[in-house]
Amino acid sequence: MSNLRLLWVFFRLGALNELAYRANFFVQFIQSSLGLATALIGLAVVFAHTATLGGWRSTELLALVGIYFVVGGSLNVVIKPSMQQLMEDVRLGTLDFTLTKPADAQLLVSVKQVELWELVDVVLGIGVLAVALVQLGAGIGIAEAIGFVLALACGAAIVYSFLLILTTLSFWVVRVTNILVVFQAMYEAGRWPVGIYPTWLRLSLTFIVPVAFAITVPAEALVGRLDLTTLLGAVGLALALLAVSRWFWTIGIRRYSGASA
Repeated sequence: MSNLRLLWVFFRLGALNELAYRANFFVQFIQSSLGLATALIGLAVVFAHTATLGGWRSTELLALVGIYFVVGGSLNVVIKPSMQQLMEDVRLGTLDFTLTKPADAQLLVSVKQVELWELVDVVLGIGVLAVALVQLGAGIGIAEAIGFVLALACGAAIVYSFLLILTTLSFWVVRVTNILVVFQAMYEAGRWPVGIYPTWLRLSLTFIVPVAFAITVPAEALVGRLDLTTLLGAVGLALALLAVSRWFWTIGIRRYSGASA
């Protein structure tokens, strides 16, 4: 079975499980709508007093908010719930059932849990991004579109690798759930471009918790603010973190003793 087919099977099973609780859709829709309304009201308040924020115009920040919801929703659909499930499996010793399957264990644990209704955030984010693109108009060309797609892919790879490294710590530390809570709190700062923050926080959001690469860098690419050096740096960091997270995962697996130990 190919990896793509395996991914589809896991996603379909997770989606079917979520469809059994359809009331969750309305809860998620209300929650996501309130989150989006809060973000948009924040933008309205800021730009009622200034024309730019850290050099960003209102339409550019609207695009950034759209990216924030698309990336955050995508993470919440499969990556974060799967990482949380992995920590629970390690704690209970039930990871054995995954490791004995004839497929790559890292791939399986990365897509094991699906929270379908989190797609509401993705849909709302796409809607906001579409509105921003219409307002930006001719300012978006082929180069910006290619840079945006590449930067977004690199950002996704960086955040996935970062979360996998954090979660793999559960092979040594019984409970690392609080680490993911800290990540979520730091991710909230991604609603604004990292350049507006103090130096210490900007560096933290770039190199310690890589929120900047997931949100600000793709937004900069989309609005023509991203230079080639930064884009190449994002590509290099993504490749490096993918390799490091894979290496760390293999070490963690060797540490795991299972329920039968």
